[in-house]
Amino acid sequence: MCEINNREALKELLDSQAFERRPVVLSSGKTSHYYFDGRKVSLSPRGAYLIAQIICDMLEGENVEAVGGLTMGADPIVGALGPEAYRRGLDLSLFIVRKEAKKHGTKQQIEGPPLKPGQRVVIVDDVITTGGSVIKAVQAVRELGCEVVKAIVLVDRQEGGTQNLEEMGVKVEPVFTAADFGL
Repeated sequence: MCEINNREALKELLDSQAFERRPVVLSSGKTSHYYFDGRKVSLSPRGAYLIAQIICDMLEGENVEAVGGLTMGADPIVGALGPEAYRRGLDLSLFIVRKEAKKHGTKQQIEGPPLKPGQRVVIVDDVITTGGSVIKAVQAVRELGCEVVKAIVLVDRQEGGTQNLEEMGVKVEPVFTAADFGL
């Protein structure tokens, strides 16, 4: 019952705060009649709490060792997961993938506890359109020899991203789809 309440509460929050129904050009270059900015919810205390609850529910029993994603959409989601994963006894490493490796310091592309070859990893993001952000994160962790178990996104715009990832052997589990919001 709690999971259903969390999903409904998150859906209402996303619908009222993260969606703008207006013409917009997306990062993929496509035009759309709506814009989704998940950070408006994932960076709010209530939104972060609900997202962490739902994603931790989706991770239980998956034998996952690390969760992360491409900066910026994944950053607040990853940060929200830490306390809830700890509370539940989920032993997870959390990480953020930079769009490109740093040119100074450690010159890393992936920040956080070092990922190890063979680790089972889940990639998270706020939205998937063509899959570009998730694909970059998948490629970065695969280069380290990690196994990408699946990708979890808050909203699947249903515009080809899931299919692009499935062609790479990555299952996508959206919390919601655009259709859930009547889009």
